[in-house]
Amino acid sequence: MADCECLAGCVFFNDKMQNMPNAANLLKKRLCRGDNTKCARHMVLVAMGRENVPPDLSPNQVDRAASLIASNT
Repeated sequence: MADCECLAGCVFFNDKMQNMPNAANLLKKRLCRGDNTKCARHMVLVAMGRENVPPDLSPNQVDRAASLIASNT
Protein backbone atom coordinates (compact mmCIF):
# COMPACT_ATOMS: atom_id res chain seq x y z
CA MET A 1 0.00 0.00 0.00
CA ALA A 2 1.02 3.58 -0.51
CA ASP A 3 1.56 6.22 2.14
CA CYS A 4 -1.57 7.98 3.38
CA GLU A 5 -2.29 11.19 1.48
CA CYS A 6 -2.75 13.02 4.79
CA LEU A 7 0.78 12.51 6.19
CA ALA A 8 1.94 16.09 5.68
CA GLY A 9 -0.81 17.57 7.85
CA CYS A 10 -1.44 14.73 10.30
CA VAL A 11 -0.71 15.69 13.91
CA PHE A 12 -0.31 12.01 14.82
CA PHE A 13 2.16 11.16 12.07
CA ASN A 14 4.17 14.32 12.69
CA ASP A 15 4.38 13.72 16.47
CA LYS A 16 2.41 16.86 17.35
CA MET A 17 -0.36 15.03 19.21
CA GLN A 18 -0.47 15.15 23.00
CA ASN A 19 -0.46 11.77 24.75
CA MET A 20 0.94 9.83 21.83
CA PRO A 21 0.14 6.12 22.13
CA ASN A 22 3.04 3.93 23.24
CA ALA A 23 2.71 1.96 20.02
CA ALA A 24 2.91 5.09 17.82
CA ASN A 25 5.68 3.79 15.59
CA LEU A 26 3.86 0.51 14.99
CA LEU A 27 0.64 2.38 14.18
CA LYS A 28 2.49 4.67 11.78
CA LYS A 29 3.91 1.69 9.95
CA ARG A 30 0.64 -0.24 9.85
CA LEU A 31 -1.84 2.60 9.21
CA CYS A 32 0.00 5.68 7.92
CA ARG A 33 2.29 3.76 5.61
CA GLY A 34 -0.08 0.85 5.10
CA ASP A 35 -3.86 0.53 5.17
CA ASN A 36 -5.18 3.97 6.13
CA THR A 37 -8.79 2.78 5.76
CA LYS A 38 -8.42 1.33 9.28
CA CYS A 39 -7.16 4.61 10.76
CA ALA A 40 -9.72 6.31 13.00
CA ARG A 41 -8.36 9.77 12.12
CA HIS A 42 -8.63 9.05 8.40
CA MET A 43 -12.17 7.67 8.81
CA VAL A 44 -13.37 10.89 10.46
CA LEU A 45 -11.51 13.03 7.91
CA VAL A 46 -13.19 11.26 4.99
CA ALA A 47 -16.66 11.24 6.55
CA MET A 48 -16.71 14.67 8.20
CA GLY A 49 -13.79 16.75 6.94
CA ARG A 50 -10.36 17.57 8.37
CA GLU A 51 -11.75 20.30 10.64
CA ASN A 52 -13.82 17.70 12.52
CA VAL A 53 -10.97 15.33 13.41
CA PRO A 54 -10.49 15.67 17.18
CA PRO A 55 -6.88 16.56 17.98
CA ASP A 56 -6.72 13.79 20.60
CA LEU A 57 -8.15 11.02 18.39
CA SER A 58 -5.63 8.19 18.14
CA PRO A 59 -5.50 6.17 14.92
CA ASN A 60 -6.51 3.02 16.78
CA GLN A 61 -9.71 4.53 18.28
CA VAL A 62 -11.95 3.11 15.57
CA ASP A 63 -14.94 2.73 17.92
CA ARG A 64 -14.71 6.40 18.88
CA ALA A 65 -14.44 7.39 15.21
CA ALA A 66 -17.53 5.34 14.36
CA SER A 67 -19.43 7.03 17.18
CA LEU A 68 -18.39 10.50 16.00
CA ILE A 69 -19.42 9.70 12.44
CA ALA A 70 -22.76 8.19 13.54
CA SER A 71 -23.59 11.24 15.64
CA ASN A 72 -22.90 13.47 12.64
CA THR A 73 -25.52 11.82 10.43
